[in-house]
Amino acid sequence: MAIGEENQQVESKKDDVLVPLLEEEKKSFKSEFNGGSFLGSVFNLSTTIVGAGIMALPATMKVLGLGLGISMIIFMAVLANFSIDILLRFSRGGGSNSYGGVMGDAFGSWGRRLLQVCVLINNIGVLVVYMIIIDSLRHTSALAVALAVVFLVITAAITIFKLFAGSIEMPRFLPDVTDISSVWRLFTVVPVIVTAYICHFNVHSIENELRDPSQMRSVVRASLSLCSIIYIMTSLFGYLLFGDSTLDDVLANFDSNLGVPYSYALNDAVRVSYALHLMLVFPILFYPLRVNVDGLFFPSARPLDSEKWRFAFINFTLIFVVFVLANFIPSIWDAFQFSGATAAVSLGFILPAAIALKDAPGIATKTDKILSIFMIFLAVSSNAVAIYSDACAVFQKNASPKE
Repeated sequence: MAIGEENQQVESKKDDVLVPLLEEEKKSFKSEFNGGSFLGSVFNLSTTIVGAGIMALPATMKVLGLGLGISMIIFMAVLANFSIDILLRFSRGGGSNSYGGVMGDAFGSWGRRLLQVCVLINNIGVLVVYMIIIDSLRHTSALAVALAVVFLVITAAITIFKLFAGSIEMPRFLPDVTDISSVWRLFTVVPVIVTAYICHFNVHSIENELRDPSQMRSVVRASLSLCSIIYIMTSLFGYLLFGDSTLDDVLANFDSNLGVPYSYALNDAVRVSYALHLMLVFPILFYPLRVNVDGLFFPSARPLDSEKWRFAFINFTLIFVVFVLANFIPSIWDAFQFSGATAAVSLGFILPAAIALKDAPGIATKTDKILSIFMIFLAVSSNAVAIYSDACAVFQKNASPKE
């Protein structure tokens, strides 16, 4: 009898991978209210989407130009909507309530473990970026109470002021392609934009708490639309403001005189407000990271909330790893290149497409399969070129001419 109960505990733990509340917590949570609202769910999913990736998007405009860059942001949002729709439909078709569950239905325990590894790599990569940005703000003394939207509002206001003052040059609308290396460099923006839309590991948790789960597809569309607008505006105004001087982390541009009144006060407001935003989003990404690490390395253990020593050990280890990596990785662009070209693209596009092609519940349409093949081909080919381009850049940078 005791063995049976223990097995049920293990299965319950596996089914709850990537769901933010354990069963007992969910029951207590639901007893206090009737479920999440539509607007609340849009806000929660948007918070998952908008993270540190927004800081690297203006630099993608420097590579692609405004026209191609904005088109890429919109195109990636459309693909993200399709991949999330696959996860939702195939989860319902197979009776799963998590990303891990639908992967387990399609590919068994190895599919679930692959997902856990991808979440591990992706979330550590993103959290490393958060630590790099927060560390760069350690000398800021101003106070701020706003979140990421303050960055957009202030950047837009400064840009508009300088536009009317005539101190901003006309930006490039298309990429500057001069040789084959500049062509390869265009692909390096793909991992960055891919990472900007990764929220798939939190979709099911938000759906499970939604008052009317049938609204989830509308929640996803609304969130992606809202975030796309924020991304486009941030990329546009950030690139207009700094032009070809835009750094890989545009927040680093806000440390000098911007050529407007109260320049340094505005710099502090932008940097501190965004640091506050990152600190609030940090736990949202850290939770699924912790749950998946626990499921990956302790698959047969009791639920994490019942063993405080394991809980403390995993928390300490993950924070230590993130902190160490943040001190050795030179820039957020490098972090995005690694995690975006591997784990993020797998989480966002390759694995959902593979689920549709496997079609365990037998509900895939011809359109699903065609778009899934296209998505896998596009993801693998573009990110392979991005990795190749990054590798060439590293070798060229490290090669020293012999005299």
